[in-house]
Amino acid sequence: MNNYYINTKYFIFVDLKKFRTNVFIRKNNKWLLEKTYLCTIGKPSTPTITGDFKVGAKGLYFGVERGYKCYYYTQIKGNYLFHSIIYNLDGSIRDGRLGMKLSDGCIRLDKENAKWLWDNVTIGSAIHIE
Repeated sequence: MNNYYINTKYFIFVDLKKFRTNVFIRKNNKWLLEKTYLCTIGKPSTPTITGDFKVGAKGLYFGVERGYKCYYYTQIKGNYLFHSIIYNLDGSIRDGRLGMKLSDGCIRLDKENAKWLWDNVTIGSAIHIE
C-alpha cells in the first residue's frame, strides 16, 4: 500500500478473490491496516467493477421503493456502492450472506461495518478494487 500516493486519511483496498474490504489509515506517511471486513461481491453476471476510484456520494439507505433497505451506502462509482446486507422493510434480514458472489455489483458488508465506512471514510478517499 505504501506505493500509493493518496492525500487522504483512509484508503480502501478491496480484494475480490478473498472477499475482503480492507481499510488502511495513513500514519507517519505509511499505510497501516485499520479494518478488514468480510464482504459479498458481484455475481458472475453482474461483477463488481475493478480499478481505482474515489469515494463519491453517501446516503442513509436505499431500496424502499423496491421493498427492501440497504443501509449506509458509500458510492464507489455510479450505481456501484458499499452498503449493508439487505433488510426487509420491517427491519428483519432479507439476505445476510457474506463472502460470496451474490450482488448486482455492489459490495455488501455487515451493517455496522458499512456504517463505519459511512461515518469515517470521507468523500474523495481513494478506493482500489482488484
